[in-house]
Amino acid sequence: MSYRAPVKDLLFVMKELAGIDAAAELPGHEEAGYDTAVAVLEECAKLAEGVIAPLNREGDKNPSSYANGEVRTTPGFKEAFRQYAEGGWQGLQHPTEFGGQGLSKLIHAGCSEMINGANLSFALCPLLTDGAIEALLTAGTPEQQATYIPKMVDGSWTGSMNLTEPQAGSDLSQVRTRAEPQPDGSYKLFGTKIFITYGEHDLAGNIVHLVLARVAGAPEGVKGISLFICPKVLSDGSRNDVHCVSIEHKLGIKASPTAVLQYGDHGGAVGTLVGQENRGLEYMFIMMNAARFGVGLQGVGLAEHAYQQAVDFARDRVQSRPVDGSLPAAAAIIHHPDVRRMLMTMRAHTEACRALALVAAAAYDAAHAHPDAEARKQHQAFYEFLVPLVKGYSTEMSLEVASLGVQVHGGMGFIEETGAAQHLRDAKILTIYEGTTAIQANDLVGRKTGRDGGATARGIAAQVEATEAALAARASADGQAVAKRLAAARKAFLDVVDFMCAQSRAHPNAAYAGSVPYLMLAGSLLAGWQMARALIAAEDHIAAGQEVEFMKAKVVTARFYADHILVKAPALRDSIVEGADAVTALALESF
Repeated sequence: MSYRAPVKDLLFVMKELAGIDAAAELPGHEEAGYDTAVAVLEECAKLAEGVIAPLNREGDKNPSSYANGEVRTTPGFKEAFRQYAEGGWQGLQHPTEFGGQGLSKLIHAGCSEMINGANLSFALCPLLTDGAIEALLTAGTPEQQATYIPKMVDGSWTGSMNLTEPQAGSDLSQVRTRAEPQPDGSYKLFGTKIFITYGEHDLAGNIVHLVLARVAGAPEGVKGISLFICPKVLSDGSRNDVHCVSIEHKLGIKASPTAVLQYGDHGGAVGTLVGQENRGLEYMFIMMNAARFGVGLQGVGLAEHAYQQAVDFARDRVQSRPVDGSLPAAAAIIHHPDVRRMLMTMRAHTEACRALALVAAAAYDAAHAHPDAEARKQHQAFYEFLVPLVKGYSTEMSLEVASLGVQVHGGMGFIEETGAAQHLRDAKILTIYEGTTAIQANDLVGRKTGRDGGATARGIAAQVEATEAALAARASADGQAVAKRLAAARKAFLDVVDFMCAQSRAHPNAAYAGSVPYLMLAGSLLAGWQMARALIAAEDHIAAGQEVEFMKAKVVTARFYADHILVKAPALRDSIVEGADAVTALALESF
């Protein structure tokens, strides 16, 4: 099947839920309104469908390869990346002063979903480059910004993020790469970094590595980590002392080279300090948060592709008579109720997480551009609360959707030639890299809920309650039903917020035993809230006679989400609040 960019649905969310018309009134965003979004998304869709998506299967069958220190990407990737760069897509959301287009994160998010939906392995390179640009925009000197950002924006160079080491996975306090100060103010780096996405490739002339390392005498733990720029090629054109020694053989995203990089085997890799010494983790988190949001969009994009493929197969695959006798002979499996249930689950999850991500992107834009300081603060808190949900919930969702896609295909889904299995294999990494689901959940419990005593969480719940009231005031049966499910989920969420605030310090094991279920509850509630808002907008359009069939599908999908996904929230509440002891009760030696 061919990937079809979901432009119409993206534009619906941008207009009706993310408020793109209001966002275009923000200072500096005057050119980022709905009409611009239509033009940009339609053009991006052409690239995604015509150039990038056709390489997805090829990348899985013919992955990137390594030989003699060099990496060759899948045939076709280099030309596709050239078209991506020449089209200005890498600079879409970045400042015009560095050659970017200066558009909103909201519009960029819509394009990012399509590129990821077309080809996850390809999209990883731009994602990491975006993160490197964000980090330098925030913490780089004017000279560093002028040297590196324009080249990354125009696609001449790409960026990478170097955190992980063989002994230091998620625990960055264990980072041992060392940086030795030089008389000219530069540093020489020595160490090994692993799992470096696009750490070596042939798509661009240079790679700007952002590297966490320790300066001699730095404090132990995360307080002693600094951030360095260490380009593959130095300003004089010579090769820096950073070399790829291998790439990983992976379950999925096979076309994306995951490199092991060795720094300093031949005298030391030349690097320059970003910001101040010992503040590297603070700066790297800028890049990580950008990447975490981007990974959430990867989940949405992949889920959309898996859903489309499952629908196409279900329309074509003839098997068994319908159980209601509506047809006299074997029919396409899309007639069967359980196949419909699976397809609706895939559709509802994907649309809900798309809405959640784009609403978060709009909050980011307002947090940075709103003229009122208090409004900026509120939007920032809202966005920060949503980031672990966009990353954690959306990626767990994509894994479920990809698995259902295989199930819809039946035995053919287990055969690689259909391509359904690739989505499942690719999806698994999304719940792991840029912080596992548990790390996102710990962030949600500690920083996003406990730190302010649940104030942000309760404020969001109040907004959900207002939507419940709007639904309850409507005459439609669907609105009434969704309001009921939304209210039950919100009450379950508030119970858990109270529990987390009470337990996270007094009995941390009890709180963190339920951290991932809390993330899943919060994610399903806030994604379901967006589906409820979509229902309201859709019913209003139906009443006005506008896009009636499209809007009817919106109503049905929102109702399904409420009845089949939101309905699980109270059970999650019970497992968190009443089931914590069972998580840690078994003696360690009994495992």
